[in-house]
Amino acid sequence: MTLSKEKDPMGKAIADFWRNGKAGRLRVFSPMFEEDEIPVSYLYRTVEEMSPMEQEALRMAQGKTLDVGAGAGCHALALQEQGIDVTAIDISPLSVEVMQARGVQNACLVNFYSLDTQFDTILMLMNGIGIVGTLQGMSRFFQLLDSILAPGGQVIFDSSDIKYVFENEDGTIEFPDSESYYGELTYRMQYKNILGNPFPWLYIDAATLAAQAKQYGYTVEIIVQGQHYDYLARIAKSCVMA
Repeated sequence: MTLSKEKDPMGKAIADFWRNGKAGRLRVFSPMFEEDEIPVSYLYRTVEEMSPMEQEALRMAQGKTLDVGAGAGCHALALQEQGIDVTAIDISPLSVEVMQARGVQNACLVNFYSLDTQFDTILMLMNGIGIVGTLQGMSRFFQLLDSILAPGGQVIFDSSDIKYVFENEDGTIEFPDSESYYGELTYRMQYKNILGNPFPWLYIDAATLAAQAKQYGYTVEIIVQGQHYDYLARIAKSCVMA
């Protein structure tokens, strides 16, 4: 499903910034953390302002490319500059309108899980793998890849191992007393008087990701290892020799 404009806080913030060059506070809530805020200007960053990890992801993109959760379109615009055939998708109607106004040639209001077109590269940056929601959701994710990832294709994304959140002063890790995976979070956003619905979001450590991928016939390659438990990864279909 996609969002309605009445329940699209990030889209409203993106639209305000596009029209006015400034926006109010885009607030982020989670039961696990104190209230946070996303600087809306960050969603408009140029290639030069992007992290080395993001820049490497853009360099790796090739062929027909899908930009998932494209937001204000900063990655899609950069890929267009590279001559890449890119389709930018988002569930935010206001974000898609802004992308179109900014010159993204193929920006679509569509849910990732409703796609039926094949792509050579699927780009999921800003922890785009988070849309999987939970570890259990990995099954649905890889089943979709079976149909929309072209032969020889790749999924490029970044994520983080958030175990550091549960680290004690003595260096030991004490995970929550829960049966669920520690990287399964719930978020909610608010912009001005627009309060979005809660949504699940997944942060996954590299070892768990690799184990999940192997179950469904995929391999994981860590391209860049960040300094703060973050990483850039490439997923591809396993090549099984006869």
